[in-house]
Amino acid sequence: MLVKTLSSAIYGIRAQMITIEVNVSRGIRYHMVGLPDVAVKESLQRIETAITSSGFRMPRQKIVVNLAPAYIRKEGSAFDLPIALGILAASKQLDPSHLENRLFLGELSLGGDLLPIRGVLSMTLLAKAKQLMGVILPAANAQEAAVVEGIDVYAMSSLAETVSFLKRGTDKPPHRFRMKAQPIPRSADGLDFSDVRGQEAAKRALEIAAAGGHNVLLVGPPGAGKSMLARLLPTILPPITLREALETAQLYSITGKLSHEQPVMRARPFRAPHHTISPAALAGGGSYPHPGEISLAHNGVLFLDELPEFRRSVLEVLRQPLESHVVTITRAKVSTDFPADFILVAAMNPCPCGFLNHPTKNCPCGSRVIRQYMSRISGPLLDRIDMQIEVVPVSFDELNTERTTESSAIIRQRVILAREIQEKRFATSQGATHCNARMDHRQVRQQCPLHEEGKALLRTAMDRLGLSARAYDRILKVARTIADIEGSCSIETQHLAEAIQYRSLDREDWAG
Repeated sequence: MLVKTLSSAIYGIRAQMITIEVNVSRGIRYHMVGLPDVAVKESLQRIETAITSSGFRMPRQKIVVNLAPAYIRKEGSAFDLPIALGILAASKQLDPSHLENRLFLGELSLGGDLLPIRGVLSMTLLAKAKQLMGVILPAANAQEAAVVEGIDVYAMSSLAETVSFLKRGTDKPPHRFRMKAQPIPRSADGLDFSDVRGQEAAKRALEIAAAGGHNVLLVGPPGAGKSMLARLLPTILPPITLREALETAQLYSITGKLSHEQPVMRARPFRAPHHTISPAALAGGGSYPHPGEISLAHNGVLFLDELPEFRRSVLEVLRQPLESHVVTITRAKVSTDFPADFILVAAMNPCPCGFLNHPTKNCPCGSRVIRQYMSRISGPLLDRIDMQIEVVPVSFDELNTERTTESSAIIRQRVILAREIQEKRFATSQGATHCNARMDHRQVRQQCPLHEEGKALLRTAMDRLGLSARAYDRILKVARTIADIEGSCSIETQHLAEAIQYRSLDREDWAG
């Protein structure tokens, strides 16, 4: 008897519908076809034991399982439940009509319990797009799947419960998503911008970066507070939207990093990989590609501390995503795109010893050693970083002051107002432009006109600093953001002058 069930598999960030055909006939062998990987081939042992442990009969006949379409390789353990149900229906222990127009997902334990799987959010979105009746999956994945509105999600704890539910009909109510309250944005260690003493210039620069979505490089001696400032950036970013939360949650779902209790991303991600990371771990990879740290920072912040300590091959991986905001991973059999729209925040010492241009300590590094140190970061990568900020040491008086400074909440309100201006500006634009940092060259020309005084200032800066065309555009983007924060419709000379100051590494006197 031939029976069909529906399941799904993840390819990149999207799900693909998989039709599972099960046929039970005379014979004693078990065949699985349709390009299954090792985990799928091994499912027979789990399924057979789970069926008998659940009180059903495993047919001692020839069983053929086909996973269609056959040209796509199937991996993972999500097919256990639909295969088991197909076997029960094909052996007349379950009415095949109960399996129609539903998506079945889940790994089986030997005792018949349903275990959680990865990628449920993308699979449920696919089921909704295909207008299926519902999704039946492990209880541990139910909260994640129920985020998708417009489709019924049924949480099951075991194979036996699933069969009982199918036989009884729809007396069990679908699972409903329960959203917890939106948290107040704070850093992982609970700090706020009001906890930062001094560093007013650096805090101003980070406010501009948050308002325009600009990439930032923090340069300063050890202990100046670079890492602390970087980790506080998410506390002043605009609240994550529902669309952004679902996009990011899909990436975390397919990597198994999504919380089963609260699967919606309620805060923007902050990823801080160690400098020993490999190119594949940063960009993503594998025989069948999975997202890396770059994509896990989507709609959030990617923080690279001690930037020159990263291998050159790792840093060069960043160049394409910083321009296109997409990571493309190509293998012999598959090419996959992962979204990667993030703010890059990098931190580094100004020289190997860390005390170049220090107000009280001498730097023993010569200009040749400093140039070698700086050469670890390529010019094209530096060009893609909008703002290069000097973080100076904090004096004793600043550390010991009782004067209160602005909190993250106050700064965040200004950032939100600036982003609202940009959203109105780009509302009718083609493409995915949503903030100043994402403007292309044509949009820069349209949105960043300069007065004659501003043109003269920028021409002088270009000549003295030897800036590239890409750096020219980035100065204009930053100036546009400064004007938005100030509520100015046009870019004034003071806005442009401040933007030029954020190209500190382009100065000829940097290495002394």
